[in-house]
Amino acid sequence: MKEDLKIFKSLLSSDYPSCSEREEDDDKDLCRVKEMFLKITLNVLRKMNQTELANTLQTKLAPLCMKKHKSKLKEKSQRMNEGISAHGSSTLVNEIYTDLYITEGGSEDINNEHEVRQIETASRRSETQETQIKCNDIFKVQNKPIRSVLTKGVAGIGKTVSVQKFILDWAEGKENQDLHFIFPLPFRELNLIKQKNISLMDLLHQFFTDTKELRSTDFDDYKVVFIFDGLDECRLPLDFSKNQSLSDVTEPASVDVLLTNLIKGNLLPSALIWITSRPAAANQIPPECVDLITDVRGFNDPQKDEYFRKRINDESLANRIITHMKSSRSLYIMCHIPVFCWISATVLQRMLSEAESQAQIPKTLTQMFTHFLMFQTKLKSQKYDGKCEVDLQQARKSLESLGKLAFQQLEKGNLIFYEDDLRECDIDVREASVYSGVCTQIFREEFGLNLGKVFSFVHLSVQEFLAALFKFLFLIQDKDNKSSVSDLLKSEVDKALQSENGHLDLYLRFLLGLSLKSSQTILRDLMTQTGRSSDSKQEIVEYIKMKIRENLSPEKSINLFHCLNELNDHSLVQEVQSYVNRGDESSLSGVSLSSAQWSALVFVLLNSDEKLDEFNLRSYDRSDECLLRLLPVIKASRKADLSRCNLTEKSCSALASVLRSNSSSLTELNLSNNNLQDSGVKLLSDGLKNTNCKLQILHLFNCSIGSEGCVALTSALRSNPSHLTELNLNNNNPGDSGVKQLSDLLKDPQCKLQKLHIGSEGCVALTSALRSNPSHLTELNLNNNNPGDSGVKQLSDLLKDPQCKLQKLHLYNCSIGSEGCVALTSALRSNPSHLTELNLDYNKPGDSGVKQLSDLLKDPQCKLQKLHLFNCSIGSEGCVALTAALRSNPSHLTELNLSDNNPGDSGVKQLSDLLKDPQCKLQKLHLFNCSIGSEGCVALTSALRSNPSHLTELNLNYNNPGDSGVKQLSDLLKDPQCKLQKLHLSGCSIGSEGCVALTSALRSNPSHLTELNLNNNNPGDSGVKQLSDLLKDPQCKLQKLHLYNCSIGSEGCVALTSALRSNPSHLTELNLNYNNPGDSGVKQLSDLLKDPQCKLQKLQIEPQKDKPRKDEPRKDEPRKDEPSNCVLS
Repeated sequence: MKEDLKIFKSLLSSDYPSCSEREEDDDKDLCRVKEMFLKITLNVLRKMNQTELANTLQTKLAPLCMKKHKSKLKEKSQRMNEGISAHGSSTLVNEIYTDLYITEGGSEDINNEHEVRQIETASRRSETQETQIKCNDIFKVQNKPIRSVLTKGVAGIGKTVSVQKFILDWAEGKENQDLHFIFPLPFRELNLIKQKNISLMDLLHQFFTDTKELRSTDFDDYKVVFIFDGLDECRLPLDFSKNQSLSDVTEPASVDVLLTNLIKGNLLPSALIWITSRPAAANQIPPECVDLITDVRGFNDPQKDEYFRKRINDESLANRIITHMKSSRSLYIMCHIPVFCWISATVLQRMLSEAESQAQIPKTLTQMFTHFLMFQTKLKSQKYDGKCEVDLQQARKSLESLGKLAFQQLEKGNLIFYEDDLRECDIDVREASVYSGVCTQIFREEFGLNLGKVFSFVHLSVQEFLAALFKFLFLIQDKDNKSSVSDLLKSEVDKALQSENGHLDLYLRFLLGLSLKSSQTILRDLMTQTGRSSDSKQEIVEYIKMKIRENLSPEKSINLFHCLNELNDHSLVQEVQSYVNRGDESSLSGVSLSSAQWSALVFVLLNSDEKLDEFNLRSYDRSDECLLRLLPVIKASRKADLSRCNLTEKSCSALASVLRSNSSSLTELNLSNNNLQDSGVKLLSDGLKNTNCKLQILHLFNCSIGSEGCVALTSALRSNPSHLTELNLNNNNPGDSGVKQLSDLLKDPQCKLQKLHIGSEGCVALTSALRSNPSHLTELNLNNNNPGDSGVKQLSDLLKDPQCKLQKLHLYNCSIGSEGCVALTSALRSNPSHLTELNLDYNKPGDSGVKQLSDLLKDPQCKLQKLHLFNCSIGSEGCVALTAALRSNPSHLTELNLSDNNPGDSGVKQLSDLLKDPQCKLQKLHLFNCSIGSEGCVALTSALRSNPSHLTELNLNYNNPGDSGVKQLSDLLKDPQCKLQKLHLSGCSIGSEGCVALTSALRSNPSHLTELNLNNNNPGDSGVKQLSDLLKDPQCKLQKLHLYNCSIGSEGCVALTSALRSNPSHLTELNLNYNNPGDSGVKQLSDLLKDPQCKLQKLQIEPQKDKPRKDEPRKDEPRKDEPSNCVLS
């Protein structure tokens, strides 16, 4: 036994040779015995969860054929060709490879749109919306096991290169070393298998000759990946429903049957499957056979730049190329496609060199491809024919044949073709092979069998360009056709517009671009001189504009604008550009745009250099018509603010279509303050039901929604495991029945809602819902309802539940008294709660209730960060209790609002003692209208000076510190340790003396103060002049200055204007409403806004006409019209 164990131990040693290397010396039977020992060990290690050790051991166990196979794949995948490359001069993948932008979770729906349309749509999408994954991690991106992955991407986007890099990194030992065999089986090569029936083992031996030692039983021991690249090129039926079931790797069957059983998991169920496809063909694989869908989006913007810098060694030249590509939006969008980056680099590297610096640099797609064709023609002549000059006759013949092939196969929808296809177009197979700058050849000699050759253009866009060139040459050379060239081009426009999926979009752009004389000048050597004149630019431009006016679909209109761009006509775009550049609210209000101008506006917005992150309809026109016209822009935006836009159910129907679209980017929609009613919400709900809906946040505040609308919303959210995480239904009338429906929704484990803003009868129903389901809900807003103490007690029971995830609870104006506070406090103390924010504004807890809350704040387990107690009948006793609580516990509390209570100077002194404590974390303190006088200001100032406080915001509006109190605060502002950023002193009886003190403080210290509110005081012109001197100081950091109703006349306005003109100030907002600037003061300030150096974004100068409002609306003060619902008991 000991001897056996010794032998067994030696077998596992790191320096012991693998079994396959000993086979020549050892007896085969003994070798099998030793292999069995290793398999037993492997099994034991896996049961012990020693996966890494098991993988290392299994690699030792693998036969020599695995090493040979790995070596052969490494040799094959380490180089790649871009266009024409001399033998042996191909590029190392690792030198030029640039990571692609690959996202997780693509849609299973078919997208038949032209792939350039899909690229343009993707270019507008914000990257923050998607989960990016690395190519090497496609089998590791989810917690659940992944067997099969379907990767989609348009032609030339980099799917095949991703496969090549995946294989290379594995073969070089860098990634995925838990895999033992990778079998790449491209569909274009599987199409060539001649045998009617073949077993999977024989198929692998035929493709990978080094694996002939592999036995059928070995697949039980090895982790294997099959990669099927190019599903769109498959010419097999792939009949998943009717094909026979097969589970034996040695049983012969058709290739079609082998593939369907591999993918379904009948054959080698433990094998991993990776399939790549263009989007239109992806639906051939049944959804149940796919564990993960990924999208290859090509290069994002940083990756485009990285590619050019890797591709071009000259850094200066690379930067010039990048700058030029960014100057043309249409070119830069196409750079999402790696092949187009190569085409552009090929052209621009040569054209921007000194030798050809006089040539016109391509700015359109047609110009770029025309130059590319000419360069490749010259290069082909030099490489294969050994000539410096191009044989024009031969070149014309080759292009005519390739163009015919491109055109015929484009009409059939084919990207790959075989020798028979070439012969139909009179193309010599040898000529096609050497013409590899335009037409590539795949020929696997290592098969040991001559299976045939497969051809394709380097990219679909090259095929479309050659097809357009073939068609254009045919149009101008067809003497039998009596129609003019412009009439023939018009018919091609009509033909392209008839295509629903736009498969002729790019072809049409190229065809029209080639009709320009400038394009024909570049191609003059390849064109015969006997053709008809094609000078038809203006006529075809007018025809396209006429088509745009016909209210076509947005996608078709956008392509027609691209066509105008290829024809160098920008007149329509320039007409609407002025409206876009206004930048003011409702820039289109009262403007009558033609249908063509609306289409032009959509084109301008969609092709802007800026990513479409947020769309605000109020910037254009508040109407249903404007929304319907700009719907493609909303569809491309991540966030759409449509609030207060006079929208009706007509808009809801259109928005539902956006939500149903698989290309929509919309994740946040604000429809608040529109009269949508139940009928509109029902239409919107139809969109929410759709699995393509990606909406995460939906605001429907004050939309006249009743119980029927709530029922429709609930049904939509329950029928679709929605992405919706936030729903605001405040200020509607859902009634108890509607709230109960929504409460039932919260019980559903599939419900993803985290924030719900709604009122309820409802406390009982909501509490029941939230307790029955460990909910995702983290924020609940019940503002302006009447649950009373009894309802709050129900909610308190919920807060005691350890499963409760609520973080924010808003109970503004909910008739809560001291009893409710006791219940809340008890709940929060009994459970180390998740609650971080509590709003009890406009309730009546009184000092007794606040004392209860104070006991909670003493608890080290309390996580509360924000506590709002505005207008809660709190006096000095309550302040004393709060202060004691916050001092006894290094609290998490960072924001405290005690506004509109009556702590008085004595209460504020207690709070001031708290602020002196270095452990105090308070950042925002609101004491609006708290009966604070100069004594309180002295106490606050002393506290803030003695401690480098965390306090950044202080609100003392409508107290009575007077000039003396303000002087004290000014001394604080001089202190370099002071961190105050916002100071609110509205209605504080401040005169010119106070202004002088404030100005002196802010000038002597490059303060942190960015916002100062002096509304409803009396600084007068003299005080404002002092403040103006401050604004001249380059060190001043003030961004917002509020001087509403401050007795300021024309002199003060002149001083402010002078200050703001003399210094490129930081000031962005200035409020001078209800003063007396006079006409001269208003003119001075208006002229200031015209100054390009002026940084002001918001200037309010409404003159004093009536008696000013004592209490103007303030952001820091809760409003009586706070978002609310119907009042329910």
